[in-house]
Amino acid sequence: MNAVSLHASPSADFSEKLAATEKLLERAVREFAPLTQASSLGAEDMVVTGLLRRLALPSAIFVLDTGRLHPETLALLGQLTDDGYPIDVYRPDSEAVAAFVAAHGEDAMYDSIELRKTCCHIRKMEPLERALAGKRGWITGLRREQSGARAQIEPIEHDGIRTKINPLADWTWGDVWHYIGLHQLPYNRLHDQFYPSIGCAPCTRAIALGEDFRAGRWWWEQEGAKECGLHVAAHTVVEIHAVNET
Repeated sequence: MNAVSLHASPSADFSEKLAATEKLLERAVREFAPLTQASSLGAEDMVVTGLLRRLALPSAIFVLDTGRLHPETLALLGQLTDDGYPIDVYRPDSEAVAAFVAAHGEDAMYDSIELRKTCCHIRKMEPLERALAGKRGWITGLRREQSGARAQIEPIEHDGIRTKINPLADWTWGDVWHYIGLHQLPYNRLHDQFYPSIGCAPCTRAIALGEDFRAGRWWWEQEGAKECGLHVAAHTVVEIHAVNET
């Protein structure tokens, strides 16, 4: 059984959600350009990329190749590139990576939260800053259902520097897979192996029935530490309004 057949189950109001999401993306292009989509190549991000492509919206798309991605993730990236998806790939500074590994070892993330976060900073946060340079807005695949830390996200958020657009904020996991199946979108085959949330290979595992959606991320740490920093903002001003507002 693959992930589509296992998870695809649209909400009763899926059509309304989809229409609101499309309007939000169209608004984002009008108001917050230049835009870019931050893609981890997970299921949600493939939905966002598929929507941008289907609606022919002018947004860049970027992937952070941390140097520790799963082979399945890299295979999907190669497939999308071969199929003509305009994806920009950002990699960490090689000297910074080499210095960190020389000082702490290849798998230092298991030794302490501090070292894990340092690894995340080198491999994700610094390349992210380069990816977002010159952009007024960025699009994510965040959903409220993903974790307690994300339960309060809104479709549009401002951090004083740029605007974050979360077009799938109120989508369910079933909605995501319904859309993937409906439009036959490519997806990371790790999802077929019970990986709902996919990051770097050393920091991601499959989950068991009944486990939390993000239980497979940094599973050796306490629940409150399970973010890398990409989607944690110290000061965020949120626009609370109807998503389909024009």
